Amino acid sequence: MSAPVDYRQRGQAVWLDSISSKMIHSGWLSSLIDAGSIYGVTSNPTIFGQAIVKNEGDYNAGIERLARGGKDAFAIYDALTQKDIGEGADAFRALNDRNPVDGWISLEVLPSLAHDTEKTVAEAKRLAGTLARPNVFIKVPATPACIPAIRRLIGEGISINVTLMFNRKHYKDVANAYIDGLSDFAARGGDLSRVHSVASFFVSRVDTLVDKRLDALALNASGPEKARLEGLRGKAGIANSKVVYEDFLAVFAGERFLALRGRGARVQRPLWASTGTKNPAYSDLLYVENLVGPDTVNTMPEKTLEALLDHGRTPDDTVNEGVPAARRTLDDLRALGIDVEAVGEELQRDGVVLFEKSYVELLQAIETRRVDALKTTQGVME
Repeated sequence: MSAPVDYRQRGQAVWLDSISSKMIHSGWLSSLIDAGSIYGVTSNPTIFGQAIVKNEGDYNAGIERLARGGKDAFAIYDALTQKDIGEGADAFRALNDRNPVDGWISLEVLPSLAHDTEKTVAEAKRLAGTLARPNVFIKVPATPACIPAIRRLIGEGISINVTLMFNRKHYKDVANAYIDGLSDFAARGGDLSRVHSVASFFVSRVDTLVDKRLDALALNASGPEKARLEGLRGKAGIANSKVVYEDFLAVFAGERFLALRGRGARVQRPLWASTGTKNPAYSDLLYVENLVGPDTVNTMPEKTLEALLDHGRTPDDTVNEGVPAARRTLDDLRALGIDVEAVGEELQRDGVVLFEKSYVELLQAIETRRVDALKTTQGVME
């Protein structure tokens, strides 16, 4: 594996949006780290579900052992995911020791808690406490109920990865909650330099929904109007992300943060998520090569990382390029009745539902294997 073309030198860290027991124990994760191909990993219930259902690694043995120990489906899920995250964090530890902004791995609070502030705080603190590693992010969604949770967790010195962000309002709410949390932590005498955070902003899903609406409008259009509608396809996700990066630059150049930075506070880096290209008509690196810039992270699925390592080019700071054009794209979409801010609200609601569905399905799969393991045990005893 080779290192991504000069992305690190341009201030962007490439992360992998995937984790499994097999990836860790086969040595593949370590090989990516050693080659400088990745600087972190993200996970979510869907990723764990795919690995466990496919029985990658030693999950069956783990499920059987835990089932025989009297664990229910949630306790098994909790043990398996924490084992993977803990071992992944250990694989990254040397990298993190050399540079504390690198070598991070994330574990998400239960999707079912996305609308409950108190339970999200409690679960995030539990996970941070049991994992007890300096390079683990606890993932918390940017739902209205969790914005105050973000402030409280940062205020207690817990490093978090804020997820499910799709529009400028989500971003600004999260950035302000982060700075508020830092202020709270500073007031308690906390060491601001040890608090880290990333703001996971989703990209390709915006295009998926906006393109669908453009296609619906194009069905009743012809000539130049049809061409104009088609010309806007595949533009919203990157345009949305570029204006959010502008917001990032403004927020973290503001007086409130600069006062904290003087005491060791770190910026909350934008993390571009959902960067695998879903439409085969678009470049496989569309959401990678157009969002490179300082203080950013791009977490990508394995297929996209392979494409980057195979034929990625060395870009300029593309996230800062064409910002006026990005704003015009969003204005053009709004004039057509497609408000990307409203799209973002819909995508966040859908995202919570989808992650919760993945989690429920995963628990059901674990429960089936748990019951089978106990039946097997009972048969042996008889």
